Amino acid sequence: MSAGLPLLLLGGFLLGGAWSIWRTDDDDGRRTGPQIVFAVILLVAAVLASAAGVLRLI
Repeated sequence: MSAGLPLLLLGGFLLGGAWSIWRTDDDDGRRTGPQIVFAVILLVAAVLASAAGVLRLI
C-alpha cells in the first residue's frame, strides 16, 4: 500500500484542526498570539503532509 493516501488523510486532519483553532475565539472575537501560532503551525504541517501525499501517489 502506498503511503500517499494516509498522508493525504493526515493533511486533511491537520487542516481541520487548524480551522478549528482559527475559528475558536473569546467573547470579544480577538485571537490570542498562541492561538494564531498554533493554527499556522498546523496549517504548514497540513500543507506539507498533503503535498507529500500527492507526490507519493504520482
